Amino acid sequence: MLLALTPHPETPCDAITRIEVNLARGAGSSLALRYLASGDIGSLQLPPPAERARADGLWKATCFEAFLQTGEGDGYLEINLSPSNRWAAYGFDGYRLGMAPADGVALSHLTQRASADQYELVATLGLAGLLPDGPWRVGLSAVIEETNGRKSYWALAHAPGKPDFHHPDSFAFTLEPA
Repeated sequence: MLLALTPHPETPCDAITRIEVNLARGAGSSLALRYLASGDIGSLQLPPPAERARADGLWKATCFEAFLQTGEGDGYLEINLSPSNRWAAYGFDGYRLGMAPADGVALSHLTQRASADQYELVATLGLAGLLPDGPWRVGLSAVIEETNGRKSYWALAHAPGKPDFHHPDSFAFTLEPA
């Protein structure tokens, strides 16, 4: 399923004109994500490459994110994917409550590719039964940092007020089982 992100109205972006995300559920609760940003890629501030590993604070720089929730309770997962090869996954008990590392999430694939006018990040994650087989509510987002230091916040849907990817209004798509 191909979905488009939009920048928050208070955080315009000069470098990027479009971000699209292709997502799919696979067998065994796996999730495949493909983020494609189009625009002046040379104007993006991309974190330097590093060895693939978990890391905190990735959202402070250019980062691509997915939020997943079931219809059961208020808990949800947050997944952060950085162009540096770093990644993170957190579980929450409710809206910004009870944040803890989601140890059952495994990143099995992460690649990036860049040209003058497109940046692509592709990831596949195993969710080790963290979410049941039913439909998932999904929020997709991106933090884009430009070389001038300005940041823009992109999402499927934005809640009123300042950018907030955790807000329930941001979980704007339902992803059915494979």
